[in-house]
Amino acid sequence: MAAEITFKLSSTVQAPPQRVFEAMTDPDQVAEWWGPEGFTCPEVTLDVKEGGAYRIAMQPPEGDLFHLVGEYVEVRPPSGLAYTFRWEPPDPDDQETVARLALRERAGATEIELTQGPFATEARRQLHEAGWTDSLARLAGHLAS
Repeated sequence: MAAEITFKLSSTVQAPPQRVFEAMTDPDQVAEWWGPEGFTCPEVTLDVKEGGAYRIAMQPPEGDLFHLVGEYVEVRPPSGLAYTFRWEPPDPDDQETVARLALRERAGATEIELTQGPFATEARRQLHEAGWTDSLARLAGHLAS
């Protein structure tokens, strides 16, 4: 049996876990930092509770608006979140994945550990990993301002 295609990222931001959790669960804040560099999020709807749904409209610098949707499967303030992740409309190589974010206090800062998968293809894994890398950098900048 082939190994599942997943990735894990780790990032440290200069804010306590409660502040990071708020930035990840407040629609106005998510709109400020979510997505790859250059993307905007003109609409963010979050029902942050286990079983609650979310929908994020994403506008790339060039191209058509698309949506990210899913449901929260775990909500543990301020230590973590997990949610399903799927695109509307989906790419033919996409399948629903689960993103898990663990937040750990580190001397006044927060270490964010993200795992996501399983992906249908390595190319889709790489795309998501690059997007999250940019998003976590944008989150760090948002929290620093």
